[in-house]
Amino acid sequence: MTTARPRAVRDPDLGPVRKAIFALGDLSTNTALAAFSLIFASYFLVQIAGLRPLLAGLVPLVGRVIDAVTDPLMGRISDRTRWRWGRRRPWMLLGAAPYGIAFALVWADPGIASEWGRFAYYAVVYCLVTVSTTVLSVPYLALIPEMALQYDARTSLNTYRAVGANLGIFAALAIRPVAEALGGGKAGFAAAGIVYGVALALPWLAVHRVTFERPEFQTRPVDGGVLDGFRVAFRQRTFMRLTGMYIMGRIAMDLASALLILYVSFWLGRSGEFEPLMAVFLLSVIAALPLWLAAARGRDKADVFVAASLCWILFGLGLVFVQPTWPSWTVFCYVPLVGLGFAAVDLMPWAMLGEVIDEDELESGERREGLYNGMFTFLRKLGGATAVFLVLGILDLLGYRKGAEQTETTRQAIRWMTGVGPAAFLAMGVMLARGYPLMRARHRDIVRRLGR
Repeated sequence: MTTARPRAVRDPDLGPVRKAIFALGDLSTNTALAAFSLIFASYFLVQIAGLRPLLAGLVPLVGRVIDAVTDPLMGRISDRTRWRWGRRRPWMLLGAAPYGIAFALVWADPGIASEWGRFAYYAVVYCLVTVSTTVLSVPYLALIPEMALQYDARTSLNTYRAVGANLGIFAALAIRPVAEALGGGKAGFAAAGIVYGVALALPWLAVHRVTFERPEFQTRPVDGGVLDGFRVAFRQRTFMRLTGMYIMGRIAMDLASALLILYVSFWLGRSGEFEPLMAVFLLSVIAALPLWLAAARGRDKADVFVAASLCWILFGLGLVFVQPTWPSWTVFCYVPLVGLGFAAVDLMPWAMLGEVIDEDELESGERREGLYNGMFTFLRKLGGATAVFLVLGILDLLGYRKGAEQTETTRQAIRWMTGVGPAAFLAMGVMLARGYPLMRARHRDIVRRLGR
């Protein structure tokens, strides 16, 4: 039995300035997530901290074990929060300082001679970062379907958020140059960690200021605990289909992210070109986002997801054929083509999640944004950890070690995994997207029935 509530025809409070400031939240959290997938495990832990690749790949995987509990739990806590300041927004103020401190500590030198001792330090501090990220990001993301009620409005808000996320990748890429500017080596990365820790905590004050919660959502009933919420979510067939699409795309994205620094450094042999090449790639991603937003208007989001995945598969496979002897300008011209599809593979599932939440409300009478976004946040981080572990585990077996020189076997493995690995997961995501049940017409009917 559902309780009727007013549904806005449009969202007058969501202007461009508000959406741009809201996107700072994803800029902050994605700086950390991108730094961990691009720099931390595959480069910092191996080349700077001196861990063997297998142990380096285990560090983020340990964090995911913690996330499996904390992400859905935080979602359910925010669903059940009944503070007069709101359900979601107070957590942004509570989590900002711990997040900044933990991020600084993860780049520090523990001064431990034992390799297993260093592994234990980085695993523990990494877990602190993931928990503090959870406290911020899960309530933040749960606000999206509440702030933007309509089908296309959610796509627009998520597009702004995606721009912020990609700017976060820019910030993550700058960690290595900043560390070099601050002295390089262990001391340089420790100093860069402190600078970034402060910079990542501050935006949450602005995000808290511009976000809002709808009063009619504050009084919605919430029944059951986390385990009950899990059972409901796993019985939701639409959510499970969307989950499969999302995690396949997420693994593809993080697999590419973990491999790109190795691809440029050891296959192309141009380590110094990594940051500028990634900058060109990310500019193409940001430039493509408005195009995908325009393409999504009047179309079903699952179809846009399929189109973006196929675009990425087509151009991504071409990386296998790029040779170290090619002039730099050819590589700088080709890599942005991969970014065209990359742009929408993550955008569309997040934009589709709000419709799943509406469908669940129609069936149950509850608003469980926190639970669903908590599970999606966990999957977002699980995809990254799985990708990094797969990459470093395989390369560990093939002889990848600290130093500039790698064996030919290792170089060929990096080349083929960069091109073929993401394409394989994207193809599985495309298969899951076929016949996706919650399209635009179905959501229009859900909104009409909720508004009775």
